[in-house]
Amino acid sequence: MNRFSAIHGEDAVTPVLVSGWECTRVTPPSALFGANGIQFGTDRRLYVAQAMGSQVTAIDTVTSELEVIAANGAPITGPDDVAFDSHGNMFSTEVMSERVSMRKPTGEFSIVADGLPSANGVTVFNDRLFIDEHRPGGGLFELYPHDDRPPRQIAANLAGPNALAGGPDGKLYFPLVPKGEIWRVDPESGALEKVTDGLFHPTAAKFTPSGELLSPQAGNGEVVKIDTLTGEQAVLARVRPGIDNLAIDQYGKLFLSHFVDGGVAEVSMDGSNAERVLVAPGWVGPWGIAADASGTCFVVDGLSLARLEPTGERSAVGSPLDKSAPRFVRAVAAGEPGEFLMTTARGDVIAYAFANGESRVLIEKQGQLKGLCAGNGGLVYVVRDDDGSVFAVDRSGGKRIIATGLHSPKDILVNNGVCFVTEAGTGRLLRIAQDGAVSVILDIFRDPRGMALVDNILYVLDRGARSLWSIDLANGYAALQIAGRLPIGAVCPLDFAGGLCTNPAGGLLVAADGEGSILSFRKL
Repeated sequence: MNRFSAIHGEDAVTPVLVSGWECTRVTPPSALFGANGIQFGTDRRLYVAQAMGSQVTAIDTVTSELEVIAANGAPITGPDDVAFDSHGNMFSTEVMSERVSMRKPTGEFSIVADGLPSANGVTVFNDRLFIDEHRPGGGLFELYPHDDRPPRQIAANLAGPNALAGGPDGKLYFPLVPKGEIWRVDPESGALEKVTDGLFHPTAAKFTPSGELLSPQAGNGEVVKIDTLTGEQAVLARVRPGIDNLAIDQYGKLFLSHFVDGGVAEVSMDGSNAERVLVAPGWVGPWGIAADASGTCFVVDGLSLARLEPTGERSAVGSPLDKSAPRFVRAVAAGEPGEFLMTTARGDVIAYAFANGESRVLIEKQGQLKGLCAGNGGLVYVVRDDDGSVFAVDRSGGKRIIATGLHSPKDILVNNGVCFVTEAGTGRLLRIAQDGAVSVILDIFRDPRGMALVDNILYVLDRGARSLWSIDLANGYAALQIAGRLPIGAVCPLDFAGGLCTNPAGGLLVAADGEGSILSFRKL
């Protein structure tokens, strides 16, 4: 299934190319925008929340048929978990907009509560609605979706609570993810009690129909059964790391979702670890891509970083649980031989030597950084979105401001000392001369992002118009749209730069965040 064509139609996402170009897929489309919280609905289908794609999809676990319930770009923004009451109302925690929403079976949408930072886990227990805030100092709350009562706080100052569930004893069970613990709380008195510890990033607490407590460990891919009286643990299944959540159907069958790659599967608990794949692993985005001279690519895929070989083989090298590579990357660019340059959500500029896995921070905490590129003499050029500036960083951390006052710059490319910058706020392509003078080359775009340079031809990816352009730098900046109707431009709660790079094998590579693939463009 192609997640973008399921919404827009096949004709709307089939690239249209100018004569003399061809487009092929390096990796196939993805079915989901990642896979976060999962829960069975009253119709007995498995509902999957997709935070990075602002989408909820229902899966028939018998036929594997998928149906988009809340589409990308619909009112639900960044859903991280879902739950259902006995009337079929679907509740979603919108983690990035700090709210909880309700969707009635008729499709009517409303906000239950807002002002809940990092609202994450949600459960309906005895037809009462409970949520948690997955953050340091987070709380547990009861919400009242059918009247005007404000949220009632049950517990506070918790270290990263996550997906919660009601137990046979009438208490709420939840993990503290960074501490590796499972706790329970009396929803009336707020009395807290630790159930067990020593887990490796437990991401959820759920009960089987027979009342057994299960918890997935994102860090090692294990699912454990926990004795609620003694805290003893027994491993029921082992899969790949990166589990986000689990759900158990009426027959006691176990289903798992993976936030790293969007896979969803039924997993055997008989010790065989056999999986029946419902949704194959794919891309959450991707939103950024860069390739070096060997053809090795690094791909920005939401909260994760992936490495893509020329053969098409993919491997995850950095995620929120993996500290061996840069995490929370916003943009990537080829650097010196053997390294890639990256900006992060924290505002750091990093040089990553992928052969030995060493990361070196060139400068840190610089604000909302977007695209970057390598320049002569080891310089790294970076654009900053929040104040519209462009600056250069040397290898010792020295910083030089090149330009200021731009309108939401997204990517940068340097050629012969001249900077080219895409300006999403105005839809323009800018030229910054060596003396800092800024001039407008073109103002024909809707949302220009990534750039690439081949033989004095500058290529620009326009996410807003879903198109790819060429600009002849040696011929008066003559512009030509070489591809349109690209499967890019999906709505995402986070803002990424880039999405375009040169391919040493010839041509260009595009991170197609709409359908979840890598596209290759080549001149015939």
